[in-house]
Amino acid sequence: MANSPQAKKRARQNATRFAVNKMRRSRIRTYLRAVEEAIASGDQKAAAEALKVAQPELMRGVTKGVYHKNTAARKMSRLASRVKAIG
Repeated sequence: MANSPQAKKRARQNATRFAVNKMRRSRIRTYLRAVEEAIASGDQKAAAEALKVAQPELMRGVTKGVYHKNTAARKMSRLASRVKAIG
């Protein structure tokens, strides 16, 4: 358990950051799930639209430190190729 005032403040900051990052991750996953569902339905137009909406969210997660840049790029690449394969 934190004893010094600095350690107590650090614990508070960590809890806040954890909660914020958890919300961001959840939001990004929701967008990615929408793309997955559109791909599963076989509607290329809907999947492309969902992907277009999901991309900025995923990249925002990179700038906020939730995801690594290469992880986001890999996810986008794989989703884009799957959307393209529908047509």
